[in-house]
Amino acid sequence: MQLSFLHFVCFCAVLSTSNALFGIGRKQSVAVTGRLTCNGVPAKDVKIKLYEKEKIKDVKMDETTTDVNGYFKVSGYKTEITNIDPQINIYHRCNYKKLCYKKVPIKIPDNFITSGIVPKKTFDIGEINLANRFKGTTIDCIN
Repeated sequence: MQLSFLHFVCFCAVLSTSNALFGIGRKQSVAVTGRLTCNGVPAKDVKIKLYEKEKIKDVKMDETTTDVNGYFKVSGYKTEITNIDPQINIYHRCNYKKLCYKKVPIKIPDNFITSGIVPKKTFDIGEINLANRFKGTTIDCIN
């Protein structure tokens, strides 16, 4: 009995990460905008990646860089049985002069996830000064 339950749990875990392969699930989309600054100056050419968090390996849905005024927009969609778990990662060197980048993750609230491949809502993170300290910030050399 325990072995059968374990097989069922493993099957569900594989199914949830491979649902696009099997053609099941529903398309869900998300869009994020914002403006990044560094000490009050627009942070241009900062890399932003939109991911769908997975248990094994995150799936990139979109990638961009900020414009000369520090603005960005990313959007994407994924087919999933359960609700997607989107987040953006911001890779920057504001007040950081080492080889790698600071990576700031920002989780996207569930109420900004919409059905279909075109987002119906946009999560605006507002203006963020990258000189501040952020919970969850790590150093990333391979982004």
